[in-house]
Amino acid sequence: MTVRGDLASAVWRKSSYSDGGASNCVEFADGLPGAVPVRDSKNPGGPALLFPAEAWSAFISGVKTDRRLYSSGS
Repeated sequence: MTVRGDLASAVWRKSSYSDGGASNCVEFADGLPGAVPVRDSKNPGGPALLFPAEAWSAFISGVKTDRRLYSSGS
C-alpha cells in the first residue's frame, strides 16, 4: 500500500467506543486517501497504525454487527 500524506496535520478523533477514561482511548484520522491512521491517544507523538480504507470499513462494519447481536440479547 502506497500512501502519501502527512500525519502531523491530521485531525484526530476519539473512537465513540472509548470509555472517556485515560486508559482506553483509540483515535483515528480522516482525510488520508486510501488509508485510515489509528493511534493510542495516550501517546499522540508515538507511532500510528495505517490501515487500508477498505479493511478499516470492513472492521467497523463487523464491530457494528457484533454490537447489534449482543445488544439484542442473542
